Amino acid sequence: MLVLDWDGTCTLRDSLVAAVMDLGDRSVYQQDYDSYGEALAAEVGTLRCTAEEAAAWAVANVELRPGFHALVEAHRPLIVSSGLPQLIIPVLEREGVELEVRSNFAEPAPEGWRVTFRHEGPCPECGDRCKRRSLPDERPLVFVGDGWSDRCASLAADRVFARSGLADYLDEQRVPYERYETFHDVAAALS
Repeated sequence: MLVLDWDGTCTLRDSLVAAVMDLGDRSVYQQDYDSYGEALAAEVGTLRCTAEEAAAWAVANVELRPGFHALVEAHRPLIVSSGLPQLIIPVLEREGVELEVRSNFAEPAPEGWRVTFRHEGPCPECGDRCKRRSLPDERPLVFVGDGWSDRCASLAADRVFARSGLADYLDEQRVPYERYETFHDVAAALS
């Protein structure tokens, strides 16, 4: 089973961060938070646009990583994201792609969006609001990611493709992985 992170993995840049920079309050990134979950809730809370405005922004601004379509066609991956369906689904629709997406959710509100985490409470493995519990039980499990929110999930996979901060973390932990820059790299390694 192939599992893809969305932000910074399927997309060239983190679409939630970019949305906050364009539609929310970028000063949220100048503060320190006690956990990833707290930081994510603060980020999402700065969005004050409608869901329709967020979707239109995503369609106009989110670029996919090269090789996305070929990888999706060959492997029908599951997308597991700490992001929001309001920013993911419109881009998949724009691309004519239907995939299962397991993500957090947010309720848009004029005073700031409120995030609803996919799972109650923190992860028993890492103690934070990670995406590990959204992984399928199917094995072997191949995980492709790039950042902080991918750490715990990557440790539960049988094979990992990593870049950026996730690659740095796995190097520190001495966990084996395969480096990628495009999905052409991942597809070639899986064929």
